[in-house]
Amino acid sequence: MPRPGSSPGDLRESDGLPVPRRYWAIAAIVLAIAMSVLDSSIANVALPTIARELRTPSATSIWVVNAYQIAILVSLLPLASLGEVVGYRRISQAGLAVFTLASLACALAPSMLALVVARVLQGFGAAGIMSVNAALVRFTYPHRLLGRAVGINAVAVATAAAVGPTVAAAVLAVARWRWLFAVNVPLGVVTFLIAIYALPVTERSRRPFNSRVAALHAGAFGLLMSGLQALAHSSSTPLALAQLCVGGVLGLFLVRDQLDRDAPLIPFDLLRIKVFSLSIATSVCSFMGQMAALVALPFEIERLGHGPVATGLLMTPWPVAIAIAAPIAGRLADRFPAAILGAAGLAAMSCGLLLLALYPRGASDADFIWRMALCGAGFGLFQSPNNRTMILAAPRARSGAAGGMLGTARLLGQTSGAAAVAILLHAFPERGSNLALLAAAALALAAALVSATRLAAKPAVASL
Repeated sequence: MPRPGSSPGDLRESDGLPVPRRYWAIAAIVLAIAMSVLDSSIANVALPTIARELRTPSATSIWVVNAYQIAILVSLLPLASLGEVVGYRRISQAGLAVFTLASLACALAPSMLALVVARVLQGFGAAGIMSVNAALVRFTYPHRLLGRAVGINAVAVATAAAVGPTVAAAVLAVARWRWLFAVNVPLGVVTFLIAIYALPVTERSRRPFNSRVAALHAGAFGLLMSGLQALAHSSSTPLALAQLCVGGVLGLFLVRDQLDRDAPLIPFDLLRIKVFSLSIATSVCSFMGQMAALVALPFEIERLGHGPVATGLLMTPWPVAIAIAAPIAGRLADRFPAAILGAAGLAAMSCGLLLLALYPRGASDADFIWRMALCGAGFGLFQSPNNRTMILAAPRARSGAAGGMLGTARLLGQTSGAAAVAILLHAFPERGSNLALLAAAALALAAALVSATRLAAKPAVASL
């Protein structure tokens, strides 16, 4: 078998990679995306310990999380666009290398400033992985099996997002906080070696990369997200509002510049495809609901009288149910409309969240567990078909932009959902977590309704 790089023209598969290289490629793709998504939440549990050991205020330690998320958001779409120009495998491999080296820097950081800088670099690496993740899946599996591949990928993304706090608690029970980052190093090296061998080589766009627009995008998204985070965590309100205003102005300039271009950085060409834009809206609403619930649930479980260990155990059914439902949904997505599967799954998730919000004090743990499992199964039923629809709605040459929007929708939803819970907990200290669950149920229901409207949208036929 020829090795990647030896004869690129021979390796550009018209409909997926051959076996067994296909399996090695999906292994590298899944390991990389799981690590990058897991690190979005794995540090949350350790923030008090990190602040204490590095002798910084608790409020400052929040930037260990914020720096990573903002770095991803400001670079995700530019890197997706760059991937179309230089090749998806190059962006993924470069992102994985930066992520692994930055993880080592995080583990060795001597101060809070050094840790935050390392987290910014780690976020840029994660953005490289996330930006081309969906495009690589599309070029790895044949069209007839794409739903199955998307299901496998969705399990990795959803499970990693859900189990971050649980994994962090397990690591902290036996090791120092630095191991939360150090564990990425051997995994990253192994994944990088697999990626060099297995990832597909794809055709590249001949258009130049617009660095000016990428900088404008970074400024707009960076200011909007940092302002939202500052507002959510009760930092200086005037400064937060100023960041939001300046970010909004830069965003308007960005939209005016990109709106009529053939292959814009913000893919307005894809957003004009109705089924794609509806799928993006569904994704944003659903991830807002999921993240709001996952942030609020530990507080709600504690309010109901459970300790930290019980909290971790009671959170487990959600990711377990996702891991079971997502592959099944991926197979179903090859046969049934994503509009129906997504609406059914999100309606189930909404019901589960409503039942969790109404869960009475003193009820059995079994009643809580099946409600959590219903939420996870509903989310798992939605995600794979929705992702498949977004990927296939885009022309093959715009797979990078579609994948970038897929990741951006997820992160926008997660960031907004977490910020909304922070605001509710600050405004309503006693009932904020319960109100957050009700809001999450409403968001999931809204996402179900948006998903259902895709039945009336004309399906996009992308070039394969």
